[in-house]
Formats: sequence, structure tokens, C-alpha cells
Amino acid sequence: MIAVEEYTGRVMADAQPLPAEAVPVSDARGRTLAEPAIARLEIPRFDNSAMDGFAVRFADVAGATEADPVALRVTADVPAGSTLDPAIAPGTAARIMTGAPVPAGADTVSPFEGTVGGLADSLGTALVWQEPRAVGAHVRRRGEDLKVGDEVLPAGTPLGPLQVAALVAAGIAEVRVARRPRVLVASTGSELVAPGEAPGPGQIPDSNSTLLALLVADAGAEVVGCARVDDDPVTLTRLLAATDADVVITSGGVSAGAFEPVRQALEGTVSFEKVAMQPGKPQAFGRLPSGALFFGLPGNPVSVAVSFEVIVRPALLALQGRGEVHRPTLRLPAACGWRTPDGRSQYLPIAVDRDDPARWAVRPATAGGSGSHLAGGLGRAEGYAIVPADVAAVEAGDPIEVILIP
Repeated sequence: MIAVEEYTGRVMADAQPLPAEAVPVSDARGRTLAEPAIARLEIPRFDNSAMDGFAVRFADVAGATEADPVALRVTADVPAGSTLDPAIAPGTAARIMTGAPVPAGADTVSPFEGTVGGLADSLGTALVWQEPRAVGAHVRRRGEDLKVGDEVLPAGTPLGPLQVAALVAAGIAEVRVARRPRVLVASTGSELVAPGEAPGPGQIPDSNSTLLALLVADAGAEVVGCARVDDDPVTLTRLLAATDADVVITSGGVSAGAFEPVRQALEGTVSFEKVAMQPGKPQAFGRLPSGALFFGLPGNPVSVAVSFEVIVRPALLALQGRGEVHRPTLRLPAACGWRTPDGRSQYLPIAVDRDDPARWAVRPATAGGSGSHLAGGLGRAEGYAIVPADVAAVEAGDPIEVILIP
């Protein structure tokens, strides 16, 4: 067996970013920036009010108290979106709304809450009883967040709703992003039937193709095909010859049995390895004659899920130029003990015990522990506990490295 780190290192060395393409920023959610995004507008675009109130000169309201309020003559009304720049002479003020441009003659905003009449009595004379904390109080300064030419987000950033909104606010209409990897998913096994189809004797539902297709989409890639193939290697050979996918992922058929269509079809084309991990020991990886990256995963559902998380997902993110390809890890105590495999890193589906909000703990997601066939337990899994190969057993209370799956 080879170590997980050695095997994934080989994979990542071959997972180079795909070419970039330009897309409208409104269509960029889920994509990865291929180039830094540079601000075209300042944020804020102009000095504006952070409160509903009055644009004033600080010198006029300094020292204002409830017992001795300062009277200011209101000479203008400045709503959000206004193009007005009314003069603010000594002893005067302009009523101003949140987001409206602050007149050039004003240096501070006095909120309605600090005046005697507030909004109800604000178009004639404003009586300010609360001194603003300092010059510039409640004024958002032009460019205090970003200036034109500043980097909004670096290359390699995944674009979610918050990131896309920041790009729009910075005046960016189009971004260059890595092309989505086009992925073909195929489950192997003559025993498989389509989801929803009643299985006959010796048959089981094909959950792996659904699992992989959804995991691929969650990783930002595009599923271009989702197939089931029988145990005849010719069937798989024909499928691979007809695809123009960037990545092919199969499940099953990579072990040492008599009916292993992936091994029989691709022996000598891709490498077949025993990786020191549980579950997921039998693996295949390489490049097909078409140039597509090939991942041959084991057939049991938990093995498929773990193999995708540890091996395939980081590669798909690397193809998209992602700056960080691994999920963050936590260290949480084990809520109970469990067995570990001899000489292999364990990736155990776990559930999180949140009974004590200050001290989360983890336990196996199923009573059967790490059995790779326990497909039902995947529905209760919230992540994976990662137990190093040199740990003989996990005891209750032991700190465990954990990745959580959103």
C-alpha cells in the first residue's frame, strides 16, 4: 500500500487549471476567479450619510446639551440619490437621509435622535441637543473601503453571493473565471438498476451515480453524463471512447475480483493502486487517451464518498484554479471509542453531538462504524473523522481531526 499523502500528491501534480473564460458577474456564482478582480469604482463612491438626520458643521453643534440645545436653520433637503450640494453656512443645516451625499460645506451628521423635534419637526429649525462624538461623525468617507485600482478579490477565490455582491459594488461587470471541468460519471456493475426502479433478485439501486453527480456539482464542476455500465469491459471502453469530458469518474470494478470491468478495460493505461486508507483502499488514476483525467473509485457507497472527498474533490477544485482545495479541519473530542484499521488512515463518517454547545463531540454516524457498505448511514453523516494510520484505537475524549461537510 502507498500512503494517502503520496497518492494524492501524484493526483494533484496532474490537476492543472483549465483555461479561463470571461463571464458576466451576474453569472459568476459558483465559479473561481482566474485573475484578480480590480475595483472600477470607489466604495463608497462619495461622502455620504450613515444616518437620517442633519448635515451640519461640527463647530456649530460642539457643546450642544439637552439643557442648552443649538438651533440651526434648515435650508435644504437632501434625499438619497440627490445631485444637490446645498451651501451649509454657519448656523444652518440640511436635512439628510441615509446614503445621501453629504454637502461639501458640512463635515458631520447629527442624527434625528440627537435633536428635539426629530423627523417630525425638521424642515424649519433643528434643535440639536446631543453633541456628535467627533468631526466626521456618521459620515461614510469616499473610498474608505476600496479605491479604484484596488484588488477586490484575488485569483483563486470561489465566488459566492457575498463575493459577487462585492464585485458588483466595485463596478465590475465581467470577470475571468476558470472553465468548469466537464465530468462524466459512470457506475459499474451488472447488479445495478436505475434509481426508483424496483430491483430484482441479486440487484440493488445505483446510488453511486447519483452520489457522484451531486458531489461533482457541489465542487463547481459540470456533469456531462451519468451512466451505468455492466461488467463487460467492452461496454466501458465504448463509453470512454465516445466522451469529450475533462474528467471521468467511475465507481466499482477496480479491485481484484473476477468481474472488474475498469481494471480489465484500462489495465496498462492508468495505474491501479492500494492506498493506505479505510475505506477506499483500491484506487485507479491516470490520463485516458482522450486526455481526460481518470478516477477509478471503489464500489461501496461509503468508499465512494470518502474517496471523492479525499482524492477527487481537491483535484476538481485545482482544475478550477481554486486557491484552497482542502476543507478546513477542526479538532473535536470523540464522544465514544471506536476501532481503527491497522496501518491505514481512517476516514470515518461522523455525526456531531451538540448537546453541550460549548463542547461539541463526534461519534460514528452509524452503529456499524466504518463499514464501507453502510449507505444508509451516509444520510446521517455530517463529516469525516480523520484518524492517522499509527493510532491503534480511539477512546472517548480523544481529540480527533474532523472535516465537516456543509
